[in-house]
Amino acid sequence: MRESDRISDIYLCKNKINAKTKAGKTYYSLQLQDKTGTIDAKIWDLSSGIDHFETMDYIHIDGDVTTYQGSLQLNIRRVRIAHEGEYNAADYLPATPYDRKEMARKLTELVTSVEDPHYRELLSSFFQKDRDFAIRFVNHSAAKSVHHSFVGGLLQHTLRVAELCDFYCRQYPALNRDLLITGALCHDIGKTRELAAFPQNDYTDEGQLIGHIVIGYEMVMERIRTIPDFPEKKAAELGHLILSHHGELEYGSPKKPALIEAMALHFADNTDAKMETMTELLSGALNDTDWLGYQRLLDTNIRKTSR
Repeated sequence: MRESDRISDIYLCKNKINAKTKAGKTYYSLQLQDKTGTIDAKIWDLSSGIDHFETMDYIHIDGDVTTYQGSLQLNIRRVRIAHEGEYNAADYLPATPYDRKEMARKLTELVTSVEDPHYRELLSSFFQKDRDFAIRFVNHSAAKSVHHSFVGGLLQHTLRVAELCDFYCRQYPALNRDLLITGALCHDIGKTRELAAFPQNDYTDEGQLIGHIVIGYEMVMERIRTIPDFPEKKAAELGHLILSHHGELEYGSPKKPALIEAMALHFADNTDAKMETMTELLSGALNDTDWLGYQRLLDTNIRKTSR
């Protein structure tokens, strides 16, 4: 899309909010989605040409592309519910640009590279023996909207974090590789229950009330109890990595990192999250825009690099 384009097409209405202008006039603020991503949209005039629709409906819209604070936005003039057969639902799910089968193969290689028999058995029980979990994990997102919020996002993020941790282990011999790789592969498994599957990709009640860190910790501890003679100390250290991977209490971690492996996992997780956030912001920016404005999630005003 480019500014001043006229659009007549079908999109998934990912979100719909009734809002009011300063003058008290009601308008709709929408988030529309297809497999290339999402775009903000506004319906300022609700008087005619706007049929009733709700969140998660597929809608046919007519509108114009505008810009607001450096980002594209749709100004919608007409809306109707899309008819069955007018669209293919698969075209409205944003997906990782990387091959999921290849990423899953690399993740399996990391599982088999773990030498400790207890940690390897734990990882195998999730990613190799539990087919339902493995399928859900490969197709899940890692977030609702911030970063990796697409099909395969959880797999992509987990693999990148584990690969960074593997690199750290080659640079810092003090790290226990088996513990760190196991923690990296397990740190976000709670997101398979924190977020609903696509096309919703929204927080579940469990996700809102408990959150993926505690959910993931409980999932791992529950699975550990099925493995005979799993050492308590190893379980506690792995649990600590999961509970502390956000690094700070104010970022949702029940504990701050106390182990060197926990610190490494936090750095790897934060690195991939921040780099993917930047990547998505830059890829969605207008071609003729250098400065992209203040980004709340990064707490800074960001700019494209000169080429």
